[in-house]
Amino acid sequence: MAPPTLGAEGSNDSAANTRQTKRPKYSKFTQQELPACKPILTPRAVISAFLIVTVVFIPIGVASLLASRDVVEIADRYDLQCIPANVTDKVAYIQSTADKTCTRELRVEKRMKSPIYVYYQLDNFYQNHRRYVKSRNDEQLRNAGKANTTSGCDPENDANGMPIVPCGLIAWSLFNDTYSFSRSESNLTVNKKGISWKSDRDHKFGKDVFPKNFQKGSIIGGAHLNESIPLSEQEDLIVWMRTAALPTFRKLYGKIEVDLEKGDVIQVTLNNRYNTYSFNGEKKLVLSTASWLGGKNDFLGLAYLSVGGLSFFLAMAFTIVYFVKPRQLGDPSYLSWNRNDGVQ
Repeated sequence: MAPPTLGAEGSNDSAANTRQTKRPKYSKFTQQELPACKPILTPRAVISAFLIVTVVFIPIGVASLLASRDVVEIADRYDLQCIPANVTDKVAYIQSTADKTCTRELRVEKRMKSPIYVYYQLDNFYQNHRRYVKSRNDEQLRNAGKANTTSGCDPENDANGMPIVPCGLIAWSLFNDTYSFSRSESNLTVNKKGISWKSDRDHKFGKDVFPKNFQKGSIIGGAHLNESIPLSEQEDLIVWMRTAALPTFRKLYGKIEVDLEKGDVIQVTLNNRYNTYSFNGEKKLVLSTASWLGGKNDFLGLAYLSVGGLSFFLAMAFTIVYFVKPRQLGDPSYLSWNRNDGVQ
């Protein structure tokens, strides 16, 4: 075999140098050797952590549950009871011009301190549907100069060749059942001011934007709007336009600002106009007080109590195991991050 030439030797040396230069430059960042907290999960540390979670979560759970139990709530489903017994086609009835006035009685089982919030609740109504949520034009709602802007509002963008203000399916399907209350033949006033978010009134609905050509199409979706009142003051609309994330939701109708005593009988006169029968929906009227935590909802308190109880159980279980079958820990100085022989 012929001996290698000098040119070949030079080529091999060059290739070796090239391979050496491809090695990444050493740094503690690239080699993941930066200082870090690396706790050792000893039995005492784990038991202490579970006990801390127990001590924190259980009192919060108890306080949340007590606050929820202090809320007094009356709920009455009326969509079926407010249909005459001789009516077989509910959809045809609700779409007709017949008188749909209905009277209900609510009995107060526990004293309700003012303010008492009046809600309507809808079940099986998917306000979170993508096409429904997108069917609106926020520029039109804010700016009177954009009244003719109806992009995104299809199919409720115009009627009789004229743009609709406010346009879109959300506004078109505005809830239109109404309620009035009395106690011992004395009317209870429902305050409908301040039921919407202030940020919505100030920034999303213009003070110079007025309804125009609304519910003038061939199919009426819901409530009508007073064309002499700007959108920023139409709070029923503002509340409805904040779409719900779940198919069962409540929206604020108003506030009763007098106390209701235990044993009071509230007469409710309502107009059952909103069509939930075509999609098997349900309607409820809800009267509720509020606590520092909000309305009645046991889930938060039960969740905290469950996590706190589980942590206490695990702490006790680990304590028993630790004392019954103790296990000697190894020397932590042998851990890789405690050694000083790292690559430099």
